[in-house]
Amino acid sequence: MTVIDVTEATFQQEVVERSRQVPVVVDFWAEWCGPCRQLTPALEAAANRRDGSVVLAKVDTDANQQLAAAFRIQGIPAVKAFKDGQIVDEFVGAKPPTEVERFFDGLVPSEVDQLVAAGDEASLRRALELEPARTDAAAALAQLLHARGDRDGALALAEDLPGFQAEGLVSRIRLADDDAYADAFAALDAGDAERGVDLLLELLAGAGDDQDDVRRIIVAVLDTLGVEHPFARDARRRLATALY
Repeated sequence: MTVIDVTEATFQQEVVERSRQVPVVVDFWAEWCGPCRQLTPALEAAANRRDGSVVLAKVDTDANQQLAAAFRIQGIPAVKAFKDGQIVDEFVGAKPPTEVERFFDGLVPSEVDQLVAAGDEASLRRALELEPARTDAAAALAQLLHARGDRDGALALAEDLPGFQAEGLVSRIRLADDDAYADAFAALDAGDAERGVDLLLELLAGAGDDQDDVRRIIVAVLDTLGVEHPFARDARRRLATALY
């Protein structure tokens, strides 16, 4: 059961003890509270989307005044999240659905988050069916399609996506048939990012109309390595020198 009503008599078992097996979000509310009626649908939707991996427990503060006092509820709606018998997060007042989702994400990933984390093609496609706006799922799927040789499919997904990875992939597809970049791309595909970037940096000055595409590919690789990677730091300096 995803949404349950809890009283003073059942709180210990249904919230505190249950939270040792699954996170429990407690909604302290009252019938007369307008903001409570605004928040409740978002809470229930977030709990239902997680298909039993988190429970929403609703406490009517008018009917359970001792419980409200014990948790020092001074304003409602008041939401408290329990894990392992302890409060781990909370907020007061109505929140928009996006913030409610982030609150729940801090306790347990959504189904879409789990699908994106799985990372296989079927999971990524299902994630996009459930949430078409998930650019991280689209970008990951585009990379998978490109890796298996489906350039058209990868391009269709990536060309309108934001971010360095998508831009780099689109540029990589544009230059895929140019033999000048074959060795660099082969190194990147073999997992040798440093050699691949070194070769692309050597080609950058003479790339002509391809220069911006080469830059995007380099930036995407360096973004994957991270800002603290020693090679990435040096390569960014060399890239700036080559361009400016």
